[in-house]
Amino acid sequence: MLSKRIIPCLDVDRGRVVKGTNFQNLRDAGDPVEVAKRYQDEGADELVFLDISASHEGRQIMTEMVRRVAEVVFMPLTVGGGIRNLDDATALVQAGAEKVSINSSAVKDPDLVNQISKRFGSCATVVNIDPRRTRHGDNIKFEVHIQGGRKPTGLEALRWAAEVAQRGAGEIILTSMDADGTRNGYDIEITKAVAANVRIPVVASGGAGHPTHLAEALTQGMASAVLAASIFHYGEYPIPVVKGFLAGLGIPIRI
Repeated sequence: MLSKRIIPCLDVDRGRVVKGTNFQNLRDAGDPVEVAKRYQDEGADELVFLDISASHEGRQIMTEMVRRVAEVVFMPLTVGGGIRNLDDATALVQAGAEKVSINSSAVKDPDLVNQISKRFGSCATVVNIDPRRTRHGDNIKFEVHIQGGRKPTGLEALRWAAEVAQRGAGEIILTSMDADGTRNGYDIEITKAVAANVRIPVVASGGAGHPTHLAEALTQGMASAVLAASIFHYGEYPIPVVKGFLAGLGIPIRI
């Protein structure tokens, strides 16, 4: 059985790691390079770096910051935010990213998923999906949002996940906007639904407040990996403690 992955996320806004609730009310969590180095030392399996304001502000991701982070970590590094085209993705790979993650640009130009997958392979092609529960008459659906959660798209999350997988994405990072930053647990309903609907790994994101939440996402939610920020950034649950807890439950973890 493949080991489940524990992935800290660096949400970066104007050069600083930040964390908020429901994509708002951001608070500072440190320098990206220093935080990344700490996670390297603690034994994280991978690291995700997201420039959360780049798409909304219409600018490129901070390539030099990515290069500095890549210099201090030896684990796989996924980078996203502000990737508008294949050239942007190529620049990030050249800066040290092992995987590139697209969200807003994939919705605006779905063929970009195909282009990145064709050039770098599906294993390097990640699509971030940010769904929120929305009411349409008497029905509730998971609607995909872009631009840092600011803009609804009308896309239904399960259909969009299936499409990006068909287009060549090798992994989906699924961030529930309803659960993000609440620390009440991952959105198991949407995580399980997407994981059961695609044949590529799904990374659960948004809502972790305790190691039991990670265990629930990896078992009940069928996630291949869990991404978290708050519980790691502020030292509440160091990664070795979390890994030990999960291993004690019989979940396959790389110690």
